[in-house]
Amino acid sequence: MMRVVVDLEKCQDHGQCAFSAPQVFALDENGRLSFRSAATDTFVSADLDESLRDDVEEAAEACPLQAIEVEG
Repeated sequence: MMRVVVDLEKCQDHGQCAFSAPQVFALDENGRLSFRSAATDTFVSADLDESLRDDVEEAAEACPLQAIEVEG
């Protein structure tokens, strides 16, 4: 299994991840990553299904600030 780790100190909510992997990332009504309400410095996802790997890796590469890391 894999996880996504997002450094919310680096992230500026550009939203490229939401376009690349909408099953994992989403923007809220204010244009901010939806999990910001649950995490402040770092967001660590639950285990993600391997079928999402290509999209998640694309999201990490698309992040202009390289705030996304894929573990596992």
